[in-house]
This record gives sequence, C-alpha cells and structure tokens, in this order.
Amino acid sequence: MSAAHWIGGFLEAQAAERGAADNTTAAYARDLTDFSGWLTARGLGLDDAARADVEAYLVDCEAQGLAVSTRARRLSSIKQLYRFAFEEGLRSDNPAVQISGPGKPKRLPKTLSVDEVDRLLAAAETHGRTADDRLRNTCLMQLLYATGMRVTELVTLPVSAARGDPRMLLIRGKGGKERMVPLSPPARAALAAWLLRRDAQDELNRSKGKPASLHLFPSRGKAGHLTRHAFYLLIKEIAVGAGVSPAKVTPHTLRHAFATHLLQNGADLRAIQTFLGHADVATTEIYTHVLEERLKELVLDHHPLARD
Repeated sequence: MSAAHWIGGFLEAQAAERGAADNTTAAYARDLTDFSGWLTARGLGLDDAARADVEAYLVDCEAQGLAVSTRARRLSSIKQLYRFAFEEGLRSDNPAVQISGPGKPKRLPKTLSVDEVDRLLAAAETHGRTADDRLRNTCLMQLLYATGMRVTELVTLPVSAARGDPRMLLIRGKGGKERMVPLSPPARAALAAWLLRRDAQDELNRSKGKPASLHLFPSRGKAGHLTRHAFYLLIKEIAVGAGVSPAKVTPHTLRHAFATHLLQNGADLRAIQTFLGHADVATTEIYTHVLEERLKELVLDHHPLARD
C-alpha cells in the first residue's frame, strides 16, 4: 500500500471509530504527510521504516527548530498511525512504540482577573454597528464566560439548545461527547434577548424565501454560522474597547478565566473537569498551579516576614 493509502485509511478510522474532529484529522494528515515525505526522500516508506528512522526524523525536526509541542504532537501522530497499521495487519511491529517524546513544558495558562472579565462583558454590550450586533456580542461573551466552552463549541451551538429559557446548556464537545453546563442569570438574560432578535431576523428571511438557520449565531458564510476566526477578531476588538490588553484576550483565556475563578471560589476540581469537558482530570489540575502561584504572590506581598 502507498503512503497515501496508509494515511487515508488511518484518518478514516479516526473519524469513524473515535469521532475525531475535523481539526484533529487535519493535524494528523499534516504531520503524517511530512513524515512520509521525509522517509521518501531517504528511499524509505511507512512499511519499512525502523525505530532508528523515526528517531532520526525527530532529531531532524528538532534541528529545524520546531517547538517541543510540535515535535511531541508529530510523534504522537506517528505512534497512532503505526498502532493502526499493526492492528490492521499492515505491519507485524510498531517501530515507534518504545520511543519517548520530548515532553511538553508545563506552562501555566494565561487567564484574566475578575475585573478584566467584567470590563470585557460590559464592553461587549456597546460593541457593534447595530443593535442586533450588540445583542449578539453580549450573548457570545456571556455564554463563553458562563460555561467555559471551547470557541468551536460556542460558534457552532444549535439554536435548539437555547430554547425554553434553559437553566442548563447542552454542549457537544470533542468526539461528539455531550455535557450539561449551568447558565448564570446574566447569561440567560443575554441569551433570551438575543433569541428574540435572532428569531425575528429568521422570520424575515423566511418571508423572503430563505431557509431558517439551525445555528444560534448564524452567518451568511459557507459554514452557516459565525466562524472561529471571526470571533477571534471580534474578541480582540472588544478587549480594546474594554481597556484590556488584546494580547491577553483570546476565546481560550476566557475559558481559563472561567475555570480559575470557579476554583478560586471553592468549586470542586471534578465539577470543573465536567464543565470543561476534559476527558482526564489531570488536564484540569493545571488550574491548581495557577492558584498556587497566586497564593505564593499573596504571601510574598502581604506576610510581614516576607518583607525586606
């Protein structure tokens, strides 16, 4: 089988059996295509590459100056491809199974203070050319902070999930897994106000023979909903209006703020894991390090014996 058939079969299996998202399969495809091309240039193929070849490829990636996280991801992609090949009988061994990755450095997630989030939420209420834009922007920001959703989960929300003044929002996350997240009163109010305007616009479109949108945040673009890129640019504009450094503000920092602020106020780590949709609580535990750093700063700033 050619490299294209190997990679194509692997990607199909990931999508069909594991429910891998489009972004995940696209990342696999890029990594494995690069690895396959590297092997081809050396007269090798995926079917006859040995452990030493995989290790040499990783050394070459490091020599190119690729980040540790990129190299770790590429090794993970290669390992999963060869595990698939072994299970499918394409190879009798897995040459990458015993290779240790470079290890990702533990970096604390960037987050925002409660005051900064309050300013962002207030700025969203006045940002936009039209009243509809301002209601939509307010709803987007309130939902993001109230639920800690990933940006893709937010922009692709179906309007059906928001019907009936919900106290809980059903979110479909990675791998098609669903979770319920409670809504705060401000988020519910913003959602109700946006739904009124959105439904009125939908009714107007229907009167013109246009189909109704299935998305909570519809768009005239090909996707049919607000895109991640458009929301990324929007949140930067809101940050400027709020007087918060745009460099600090991304959709993901609002997600981090949601988790950190819950933890600061005594929320259980397991509950936060459920709200964020983390498969492993170890992923959620990084937020305890954020609090540890802040507690350390608190002691150094305010304890009498810590002063010079």
